[in-house]
Parts: sequence; structure tokens; C-alpha cells
Amino acid sequence: MDNSKIINISGLVKQFPMGNNNFTALHNINLAFIKGEFCGVVGPSGSGKTTLLNIIGLLDNPTSGNADVLGHNANDLSVKEAAMIRRKHMGFIFQTFNLLPVYTVFENIEFPLLLLKMSKNERDKAVMDALEWVGLTDKVKSKPAQLSGGECQRVAIARAMVKRPDLVLADEPTANLDAEHSHNILQTMEKLNRELQTTFLFATHDEKVIQYLRRKITLDDGTVAGDITTSK
Repeated sequence: MDNSKIINISGLVKQFPMGNNNFTALHNINLAFIKGEFCGVVGPSGSGKTTLLNIIGLLDNPTSGNADVLGHNANDLSVKEAAMIRRKHMGFIFQTFNLLPVYTVFENIEFPLLLLKMSKNERDKAVMDALEWVGLTDKVKSKPAQLSGGECQRVAIARAMVKRPDLVLADEPTANLDAEHSHNILQTMEKLNRELQTTFLFATHDEKVIQYLRRKITLDDGTVAGDITTSK
């Protein structure tokens, strides 16, 4: 594994206005992540997991402190610059599949590539590679309504991975799946992590996900309560 830091968070505080006061969602967070990690931020609902993921995904800014992501300080980026970094270097997986129902599996996976300067041949190869990674080459012309929940989530993974991003952020990616589909999805992500050295960062309280993590960061009321690396 490359030991270079791709995320470095120091003294991060995030507050939201609430009436005449501010609600502090994250308190003095200090964390670093290196390339190729398969890790997760865990804790109950309301602990700050999604807020932290949104800041790392450059969807939100810290109130104070620093979040350096892929060599860029979140506070220094314009909305357009943050969008460009997400477009080129990040993939997102959510608990809702967010597939476009009128498009085929191929078209859903191709969609992020249309925002990049790639030829049709390059796009076609990238999409078919991604479908092969998740074992869905036989569903290329299907539409989401013709797929199972597990297949839809595999399409969502393929869409997140199609541009071979440096970082994939997954927010409760197995929340709507049964145990069998959850394990299949996690094994797929683990395989892609090992083969492509893509860094995966989950926000979850699902024990099925937690058992796959090689690093577990526990948030409790917006503070880091634990940071454990396993030997997996």
C-alpha cells in the first residue's frame, strides 16, 4: 500500500445554525487516511458520520479547522473547483441506488464519463470493464426496474468505479439489502479495493459492513471515540 496521505483532517469543527444558536455536529476532528485503505466511520445515527463524509467529499466546508482532500484544502475551493475534483477523482455510493430509470444499465454507468473528455471507444471499454468487475455483463441492456436490489447496488458500484477514482465514499451502502446481497456487494468492493488500490471510506452502523473494514473509526456525538486498525 502507498503510504501517501490522501486525506488529512486537523482541528475540524462543523456547526449548523439552530434557532439563535449553533449546533456543533463535529468537534475538533483529527484524522488522516492513506491510499488504498478500506475503512469506515461508524457510530449511531446523529453521531456525525454523514457530515464528515460530506466534508471529505467536498460537498460541504468545515466551520473551522482544515480538511485537505486529494491535495486540496476544502476551504480554498470554489464550488466549481470542488465539483471538478469530485468529477475526476471521486465515486459515491449511497443507500438509495439513484439510478436513472429510463436509462439502461450501460447508460447509467456511462453517465459520469460523459462529463469527462473521453472518446466513445474509451467510454465503452470503461463501462464494460466496470460491468465485468461487478459481474453484470449480461445485464448491459436491462433497465433498473428489471433488476433486483442487489443488482441495482452493483450497478451503482460500477457507476462509482467506472472512472477508476482515487476515493470512493459510501454512505450506508447496504442499508436496503438483505444479508446475502450485502455480503456480495462488500466482497465486490473489497476486491476492487485490493485490485485497483482505490481508497474506500464508509459511513455506517451496519455490522455486516463493519466486519469487512480494515480500519474502524468510531464517532460519538461528533468526536472521535476510537480508531482501530485490524490485521485483515
